[in-house]
This record gives sequence, C-alpha cells and structure tokens, in this order.
Amino acid sequence: MNESVRFEDKVVIVTGAGGGLGRAHALLFARHGARVLVNDLGGSTQGEGANASAADRVVAEIRAAGGIAEANHDSVTDGDKLVQNALDAFGRVDVVVNNAGILRDKTFHKMDDADWDLVYRVHVEGAYKVTRAAWPHLREQNYGRVIFTASTSGIYGNFGQSNYGMAKLGLYGLTRTLAIEGRKNNILVNAIAPTGGTRMTEGLIPPQVFEQLKPELVSPLVVYLASAQCAETAGLFEVGGGWMGKVRWERSLGAGFDPRSGFSPEDVAAHWQQICDFDGAAHPQDNIEALKEMMANLQKYSL
Repeated sequence: MNESVRFEDKVVIVTGAGGGLGRAHALLFARHGARVLVNDLGGSTQGEGANASAADRVVAEIRAAGGIAEANHDSVTDGDKLVQNALDAFGRVDVVVNNAGILRDKTFHKMDDADWDLVYRVHVEGAYKVTRAAWPHLREQNYGRVIFTASTSGIYGNFGQSNYGMAKLGLYGLTRTLAIEGRKNNILVNAIAPTGGTRMTEGLIPPQVFEQLKPELVSPLVVYLASAQCAETAGLFEVGGGWMGKVRWERSLGAGFDPRSGFSPEDVAAHWQQICDFDGAAHPQDNIEALKEMMANLQKYSL
C-alpha cells in the first residue's frame, strides 16, 4: 500500500492562487495538511490592476475547512517579499509552486514590447524571483520541492502566443538546470504543462469541453510531485481532464560528415531524409548523452 501523501510539517507557497489552477492546488495542499501561503496580486488575466480579495477568499475557504493558510498580495516579481511573508507566518518554506501567469495573446507582427515584456516578467522573472528567494532556505534545510508551470504552447507552439510559448518553454529549461543543481541538497524540481478550464482559458476552449476541464483534475499531480514520497526530478508532465503523461525529448540518430574534409549544403540535402528519420531515435537525458553521437562522429574521422 502506498504511503499517505501528507504535509503536516511542510509550508507550501502557491503563486497565482486566487483562482483557477492555483486555488485548486492551494485547497488540495491544505487538505493534505500543509500550511499554505496563498499568493495572488489579484490583477486581470492581462496583468493589469490588483485586488486583495482573490487571495483572501481562498484563505477563508481553507480556514473554514479547518486548514492553515495566510494570504499574500505581492507581485511575483517581488519574490523576496513573498517568501519573507511565508517565513514570518510559518517559519520555513518547503515547497514552491510557481503558478502565476497572464495572457497577452497577439500574432507576432501585431505584438508590441509591452505584450512581450509583461508576459516575460510575470512568467519567467516572477518564477525566478520567488524560487531564487526560497532557494537558500531549501538548501540549508537539505529539502525542497519546486514546481514550474509550463504549457503545451511552449512545447508545441500555438498561434498568437509567441510571448507565452517563449516564457513557458523557458521555464522548462530552468526546471532542468535547477534539478541538476538541487539534487545534492534533496531539492527536486519538476514542471507541468496543464490544461484546465480557468479564466485564462475561457473563450479559448469550446464551452462543452471547458466545463469538463476542471482545475481540480490537475492538482493531484502537483501535490504528488511536491511530496516527500516522490523521487521524480527534471520531469515535464502534460496533465488535464483526468489524464496525465510524461514528456521527453526525442532526437533522430542523424547523419555524420567528415569534419576534416568538410561538406556542403548539397551534402546536407542529400542526407536530409536520414537526418530527419526518427526510427530508433535517441532520448538524451543530459548534455553528456546529447553529445554522444557528435563525439562518435569526431572519433570516426580522426582515425
């Protein structure tokens, strides 16, 4: 029988927790015994304005159910203040769930700097600031769990979301590196690419599907990834509608050319089918594995 997933001695920060996915995460963490810092600036889905009531309502829900929570109304770009709030309220930080996000969708030729910069600031800089402020505390206690929220728009691309896709896939790059750096201090780092019916996706998903994509169907994965029982790190998981699966990079075996004698664009064209053939594809787990084919090619032609 699996050990129960509990968080009685743990403090969890959930950003963007005033509604949607973040609210669902915060409520489930609290039901599993965590003390939760519910962060939400309370702005619009486009990153405008602020309203303290969003985070306050979720805290009230948690307390009404017998849980322990505090509200935080800072912007995620003020991550040091946010983390200090958790330390002042609860004395420690164990889990950071970077969930806060906005949308400013436009096709690339219509996008202006404000659309690009604000999405970057909330998703990438905000997640960096909160995680960076918590990182020394996680290292010192030799324990931590960090969850980043990526997106299928970053993995696969999506029309009108160049800014959002850039930010979301960037967070997976951060996930991979922090997983390497955090491992020796028992800090595990993973990313999810969720699909949920929230105010950010309302109008983008057909109504009959929207109603079925409840945010609560994403949160069990987040809570498990944040638990002491989970040993996963550097993972990326698509999740939504009661389904979840792990995503990994795949690369063709490629084609090798003689680096001494050189090769031409015509040589590349002649081998294009082989370069793009995924039969027997490799799945590199790190930079060392990723370089194996290139190093083998260099060795082949150095003899």
